Amino acid sequence: MESPFVLAIGEALIDAVSTSFVDDLSQARELELKPGGSPANFCRFLNQLGTPAKLVAALGNDGLAKIILDDMHAKGIDTSHVQQVPDHATTIILVGKSKGTPDFLPYRGADQHIRPVDTELISQCSVIHSTAFALSREPAQSNILTAMHRAKDEGRQISVDWNYAEKIWGIGNNAKAVFHEITRLNPLLKFSLDDAERFTGQPLDAGGAMQFLEQFNNSVTCLTCGADGVWYRKEQQAWQHAKAKPVQVKDSTGAGDSFWAGFIHAWLRDAPLHACIDNALATAAKRLEGHL
Repeated sequence: MESPFVLAIGEALIDAVSTSFVDDLSQARELELKPGGSPANFCRFLNQLGTPAKLVAALGNDGLAKIILDDMHAKGIDTSHVQQVPDHATTIILVGKSKGTPDFLPYRGADQHIRPVDTELISQCSVIHSTAFALSREPAQSNILTAMHRAKDEGRQISVDWNYAEKIWGIGNNAKAVFHEITRLNPLLKFSLDDAERFTGQPLDAGGAMQFLEQFNNSVTCLTCGADGVWYRKEQQAWQHAKAKPVQVKDSTGAGDSFWAGFIHAWLRDAPLHACIDNALATAAKRLEGHL
């Protein structure tokens, strides 16, 4: 049997990123096509750190898919479980380059058509990871949740980046029910302050976001707060805070994915929680400075 790996299930897509910094997309005039998607970025960063990762995703059968697949091959990412869906276009996201939270506009396609996940992959992995984006539409939502429940039954660790946005899920969605279902699986949860505001519909500060998160019994909860660092806790223990490392930001795209890759990389090596957080912050700093 091969060595354990992290199994990420979710979106691989094209980020069409403005070539200059903008406050919002109305200011964008030129776009650069970049392979992206949170789980795809997460796998790339894990591989760079030395932790094996495999991706289950769905692409179209088009030129944008070729850009993504060529990039994955060049970076040594296993594409054997990346599905191509001939009757749906590869998903593309317009992104405003930013030093903070980027403005974005999604054009959804193949990403939401992830098929049922191979049970052998679930049995062999050490961690199974997904995102709020990936869970936002059917049939991917049901297939990912099924995989997570099976993984939990087999003693695998669940991980989720709850990168929630209503423009991804749509108005009148079932995101709260999905979130409650996942948190009953005792996951490692990454949740940003921006996510908290979008998900609850309230202008929350870190204290308010932590109070909201305290009702869920996660293995670990990380509340990332940008330049203000991260609040974190294990299960129902007291919250702790770690400062962000001062950096000269070149691009914030993918910073959250690099943070979580750094965390999972250390967590799989049985590092203490504070060391996992330190490694997460250091990895995110490298990404923000353009070194990852």
